[in-house]
Amino acid sequence: MTRHIGKHLISLIPTMLGVTILVFLFIHLIPGDPVMAILGEHATEESIAALQEQLGLNRALFLNVDALGQTVRGETSVNEGLRTFFDSQYFRFLSRLLRGDLGRSIHERTPIAGTLKQKFPATVELTIFSMLFAIMVGIPAGIVSATRRNSIFDNVSMIGALVGVSMPIFWLGLMLIFFFGVKLSWFPTYGRFPVDLSLETTTGLFVFDSIITGNSEALKLSLKHLAMPAIALGTIPMATIARMTRSSMLDVLQEDYVRTAYAKGLRERTVIIRHALKNAFLPVITIIGLQVGSLLAGAIMTETVFSWPGMGKWVYDAILARDYPVVQVAVLIITVSVALSNLVVDVSYSYLDPKIRYD
Repeated sequence: MTRHIGKHLISLIPTMLGVTILVFLFIHLIPGDPVMAILGEHATEESIAALQEQLGLNRALFLNVDALGQTVRGETSVNEGLRTFFDSQYFRFLSRLLRGDLGRSIHERTPIAGTLKQKFPATVELTIFSMLFAIMVGIPAGIVSATRRNSIFDNVSMIGALVGVSMPIFWLGLMLIFFFGVKLSWFPTYGRFPVDLSLETTTGLFVFDSIITGNSEALKLSLKHLAMPAIALGTIPMATIARMTRSSMLDVLQEDYVRTAYAKGLRERTVIIRHALKNAFLPVITIIGLQVGSLLAGAIMTETVFSWPGMGKWVYDAILARDYPVVQVAVLIITVSVALSNLVVDVSYSYLDPKIRYD
């Protein structure tokens, strides 16, 4: 098992290297100039050149073709050619990452690591509760639909799952805000916590910090702010999990060992939970792991609609401001999160199914 995990982690190295190249390339192909976004359209050529030099944007993206040609022709030494080669924007970006330096925001002029410590916990908390909502609703709905096949509940739940998969997150978020925030005033329509209240934070996850400090009022307010964004973000994974649970359960319920369990006189609840569900859970676990990526991607729209101060809103603002370093770091973090979630799912297979072993 340890060897398998080690191989999986080692395989992430070329994957992450390829991601850094793609992210760096595509970000710079986006129309727009961050220097012009900062200085404005009436900036002078001197100020533009000075800011480009300060931000390192006047260097080659990957390599300096002129310097490489001079080295090949023998006009400059190999050391000089390598120096210009590693002085490109990409290799400076990669070397900073290897040193643990995430760089500085072009737009805000602040260290990205400091802002990330504030934004990342908010997105993690939203993702956790969105996934909890998806699992707590999707799995029971799929089980009941499978055990009551073609019933009214089955038809209604599967139609609801189809609608849930089809609804855009931003539209659902706006509808929740309109009905439950504006019309009924049940939940706050924006933000993560009231600005006029303070909360002692340890983990950055407001719900857990409220529980740790025993602040019941902060816990109530945190959950109320979290409710609508979590439902909006978790609706699509919930529908996907429900459909996969139903499909997997229908296959397992046709197996001989399930019929044998019923023939032995076991209660239906025991047969479903102890025999059928455990064996039907492998594809469901796979779907749950894959949904982590969709949750992190959907968080951009959800956080923008609800003004949630997390990574999604941060990345959205950075894209509009052409803040390349912020977008690059955010995409890399999302990639690592998806890769690690897939590793957790892969490892969990051996615990759910004893027949699976890693050599």
